[in-house]
Amino acid sequence: MLRAALIVLGALLVAGAALATALGAGAQAWGLGVFGALLLVGTLFERRYGGLADRPPGAGWEPSGERFRDPTTGAPVAVWFHPATGRRRYVRMSESGT
Repeated sequence: MLRAALIVLGALLVAGAALATALGAGAQAWGLGVFGALLLVGTLFERRYGGLADRPPGAGWEPSGERFRDPTTGAPVAVWFHPATGRRRYVRMSESGT
């Protein structure tokens, strides 16, 4: 819901800046347009953790020691990372913590 609101706000800011420019506001409206465009790009292309895997990834991956509860499913999650690439994977844990 917040993501949708930010996309709408960014689009409105860009549209408002375009309208203000067309009506003669000129460079004064550019700041509004730039902020709206940054808001749109940042929201549309944000990195998401991509869901939960059911088992740890393969060779080259190490547990980070980070644990949290997935806010959507309520499942306990362990974070794994790949030192060579810096990528992260999120793995669903059993309720017992393994």
